[in-house]
Amino acid sequence: MLVLQETPAGFALFQVDDATVKAAEEKDVWEDFETLDRAKKVAKLKAFGKFDNTTEALQAAASLVDSKLGKGLKKFLKKNVDGETVGVVDAKLGSIVKEKMGIPCIYSSGVLELSRGLRNQLEGLLSGFESDLKPMSLGLSHSLSRYKLKFSPDKVDTMIVQAIGLLDDLDKELNTYAMRVREWYGWHFPEMTKIINDNIKYAKAAKLMGTREKAAEIDFSEFLEEEEESAMKEAAIVSMGTEISEEDVLNIAALCDQVVSLSEYRGQLFDYLRSRMAAIAPNLTVLVGELVGARLIAHVGSLVNLAKAPASTIQILGAEKALFRALKTKHETPKYGLIYHASLIGQASTKNKGKISRVLAAKCALGVRVDALGDTNDEGALGLEARARVEARLRQLEGKSDEGDVRTKGLPTPAKYNAQETQDDAMLTTPKTYNADADAVDTGSKKKKKKKDKKRKAEDTPASDKKSKKEKKDKKDKKKSKK
Repeated sequence: MLVLQETPAGFALFQVDDATVKAAEEKDVWEDFETLDRAKKVAKLKAFGKFDNTTEALQAAASLVDSKLGKGLKKFLKKNVDGETVGVVDAKLGSIVKEKMGIPCIYSSGVLELSRGLRNQLEGLLSGFESDLKPMSLGLSHSLSRYKLKFSPDKVDTMIVQAIGLLDDLDKELNTYAMRVREWYGWHFPEMTKIINDNIKYAKAAKLMGTREKAAEIDFSEFLEEEEESAMKEAAIVSMGTEISEEDVLNIAALCDQVVSLSEYRGQLFDYLRSRMAAIAPNLTVLVGELVGARLIAHVGSLVNLAKAPASTIQILGAEKALFRALKTKHETPKYGLIYHASLIGQASTKNKGKISRVLAAKCALGVRVDALGDTNDEGALGLEARARVEARLRQLEGKSDEGDVRTKGLPTPAKYNAQETQDDAMLTTPKTYNADADAVDTGSKKKKKKKDKKRKAEDTPASDKKSKKEKKDKKDKKKSKK
């Protein structure tokens, strides 16, 4: 029997006895590979196919990682295997070799144990090639890492994961900076905080105005409404704020520039995220939106990982702590996680949010599998159809009239009861009369029935009643004997 061993320098075939493989399945054979001399008694090198360069080694390693039969391995096996059984460590690769080349392959725990022992003494068993192992191993590991990073299909959605992470960070920073602007400029013009609610408009107005005395001379119509502008100018005249120096105004203006520039960059990043989501996961985007879809992908790591998850997992993604806490304390488990922020769930009433989240998660599971594993780009057609069904289900739960065609599962609803119609139908049929001639009388059966009734009465009578009857009988017998 031969054992196939792949190394960074090339492919190797070791000759091993069948009895050794069977023994390895039952007992530990690690003692046979503790030293090189013992290992040479168990396995002998039959053939070794060296790689010519790093490119060939990379191709062979990449094909083995994906359980594929490469050209180099195919030539090596055809040249060195002649009707012998080959032990492999990958069952899928063994089935491919057996199917395409007709070479019988074995995959078992014994082969795995022998392969582990051979790998331990690999440098000594490959006499003449041990000098190539270390440099080839280092070069192959670097090449394989670059290849996986460059060509991995999972890495396409890495941009989405990074973009949504940066978007959340920007929101936090923007909120912090905007609050600082309001607090800082509020010492000078406190009334403006209640007049302008939008943070970006507030920063633009504070930068353009400088001190409140200049408010009457400046036109704010580019970003403020007429009512807000007039109210701010009126408040500036009677403001109760403190006076600030020119240096304070410059520092506040610099912070306002930061807020405005960050908000503009956030808008550009959101447009980029929207375009990437529409290209990579169109069906998921249609169902839950760009932000929720991107957060779901970022939470599990990649689009393929999300496609592997069932609908029940997608429904509670982001609520893992609450789920395990509920399981531990034996309380009700959460009904939704990140998917709660989808617009369809926001439209539902409180009592129907759980049902809609379950329906939406099921549709998301189907849509994301089409996005990740589908060969053709349907541009969100499946997502649009699924969204229409979820909306129809929402209308049904909310009790609203449904204009679209909705196929509901279960039995059809029964028609309303109409007493007049039932009476009319009853009059159409003639009533049936009792037929006395059809009766038959069996006298023998009546006697049997009486006997059975007596037996039942005797069985049903309690023991106390039986004793009292017996006592009465004994008293009568005594009286008679006295007389």
